[in-house]
Formats: sequence, structure tokens, C-alpha cells
Amino acid sequence: MAYRVAVYNAISASGLGRFAAPHYAVGKALADPDAILLRSHALLLTEIPATVKAIARAGAGVNNIPVDEMTKRGVPVFNAPGANANAVKELVIAAVLLAARNVVPAIGYVQSLAASPDFEKRVEDGKKQFAGVELPGRTLGIIGLGAIGGLVAETAIRLGMKVTGYDPEITVDNAWRLPGSVKRAASIEDVLKASDFVTVHVPLNGHTRHMIGRERLAAAKKGMALLNFSRDAVVDEEAVLASIAEKRLRAYICDFPSERLQGQPGVVALPHLGASTEEAEENCAVMVVDQLKAFLEEGSIANAVNFPAVDMARESPHRIAIANANVPNMVGGISHEMAEAGLNIATMTNKSRRDLAYTLVDVDSDVPQPVIDAIARIDGVLMVRYLPTS
Repeated sequence: MAYRVAVYNAISASGLGRFAAPHYAVGKALADPDAILLRSHALLLTEIPATVKAIARAGAGVNNIPVDEMTKRGVPVFNAPGANANAVKELVIAAVLLAARNVVPAIGYVQSLAASPDFEKRVEDGKKQFAGVELPGRTLGIIGLGAIGGLVAETAIRLGMKVTGYDPEITVDNAWRLPGSVKRAASIEDVLKASDFVTVHVPLNGHTRHMIGRERLAAAKKGMALLNFSRDAVVDEEAVLASIAEKRLRAYICDFPSERLQGQPGVVALPHLGASTEEAEENCAVMVVDQLKAFLEEGSIANAVNFPAVDMARESPHRIAIANANVPNMVGGISHEMAEAGLNIATMTNKSRRDLAYTLVDVDSDVPQPVIDAIARIDGVLMVRYLPTS
């Protein structure tokens, strides 16, 4: 069968080229798609067709996708964690240097000078106000030690900086990758109190919204520079501006311009450049396209923000994929319907993530449509797909 993939935003040709015809039909906002592939398109404002079986974001953040609604429909939402990590890391390090040497206000000062006989004297007289600091020996605080935070820590250490980090949900793999000299902080407050520069790398959710606010900034080290290349609402803009006005916070450099921040002293806002490199866009596109293909063709799950990771080698051409509520006796009910139809299970795997479970079943013979329909009618089953290889 041919899968239909609706594409929103510009997606790297290196990724789209992996959807080989005639097995895939790919088009801009294609009607009745099996999958949706996008970057920043506001899918929250779009009616998502019932035909959609998966959504993939060629990037890390998924706050433009109705993840909870898709979970209730049994639709996995894929992203590309780490694919743009190097691009963001480089921009964060550039921002540290901008803050350390007051580069942006210094450029603004020079550009403001009109040509005159005493131009060079005015340049020399004015430069004193932009004197900065060097990085060796300074402390960089990192909140969020995932793929990006880890790379930032490694680079900062090579620049001679001390690094302190906080991440209560760090994975084992990311912990292993961290340089041994990274000091583990016990709290966000400890990071803010100890650091000359603080960079934030966390997803935006109910727990992280306005995570850096007035109370925490009031306890921050005086003269600290705050960097936000994560998500805009992780930082409370009003609290930041108040902290700058109180001369506690020296600078705020972020990737999220807003009308409130526009023209404010001490603020540098970039136009969301974090992942805007050819390499990052290509890496993200290739990663999510491969994940979509693996799910559509094999039922495999990798890097879904709302599904457990599931990968099972095929033992039969006849495979069923089932998303269901994580409640007792679901596997028993599924197995019962197969047994009633005389189907023998070759192999099965079942994984759960919070309230959702996902099951892959390989059986020894073809699965008639009435069996798929019977499984779909089981209370708690969200989606059923039959994935024969021929």
C-alpha cells in the first residue's frame, strides 16, 4: 500500500527523499494523510483528519502539536531529540561570548556615531562602558542536562569555564556523557546563586512554565547573565525586565523576540535561530522521516513523546499494532480475540508509558478484517493497525 504524508513547513530534501515512491505519496497539506510531518506549523489550530496515524516534528519541541489529544486517539507524536543539539550549542556559546564582552550594545554604540572629525576620539572615549570579562574561571550554570545541555557543558569546560548543572530527570545515557568536572547542583536556586552565566535547556510544560521567575531571580548572583534557547515561556519576561531594572540581572539573551522585550536595555533577542542551520534541518528531517517509516511499515516506536519505545524483530509477515489504555487485562482481551479466530501468536511485546500501552503481535497467518474490527471494539483500545509485509 502507499502511505500518504502531509507536509507542513519547509522540510529538508534529504529527509523527504527517503520517502520512496510508489510506497509513499508526499505533498503539502495532502488530504486524508496517514501521517503529518512539520516543523513550526501551529497544528493546535488545525483540524487533524481521522486518517492520521502519526505526527512527526522535525525538531525537539512539540508545543505546537496537540499531544494530549493525539494520545487519546492512539496517535504517536515523534520528534528529533539531539538532532539539532550541535546547532543550538554553538549559538548558546556565541550568546555567552556576546554577554561576556557586551558585543551587541558595543555595536549599537558604534553604529549610532555620526561621521565627524573627532570620530576616532569618540570611539575611544565610549568603549570603556563596554568593558567585559573573560570566560576562564567564570561559572556557567546549566539547567537541563540533555543532549544540548551536555554539549554546552563540554564546550564551556574546554573554554576554561567552571560548570554547574541541575537536571532531576537526567537519563542514564546523558549522565554518562557529562564531563566529570560538571558540579551537580541540588536545585535551580543553587545554580542561579553560583553562576555568572545561566543557560536553560528544558521542554515547556506545566512544570517548567515561568520556571525562572521573580522569586528565583531575586536570589540569583548579582550581575548574572541569563540565556534562554529553550522555549520563551520557560522564563517570565516581566520578572526578567524587573531584575534588569534592579541591576541584579546584567543581561538576558534569548531566541524568542516579543513586543514586551523589544528595545529593552540589557536584552538581546534573536529570531529563533537555534536550529536554523543546513546541517540541523537535514539531521532533524532524516531522523523523523526514518522514525515515521519504521512506525508506518513495522509499527516500531522510537523518540515518541507520548508512546513507549517499542522495537520487535519480525518473526512473521503478519503483524498487528495496537495502542490502548494502560489498564488490566488488555493483553488478555487481545489474545482472546485472536484465539477465537484460530490465530497462533508467534511473538508479542507490550510496553507502557503512564496511561498508555502499546502492543506488537506477530501471528503465523493472515489476519482477517473481522479480527481487527473485534480488537478495535475492545473497551480501551485506541487504535489498531494490520501491517502485513505483502
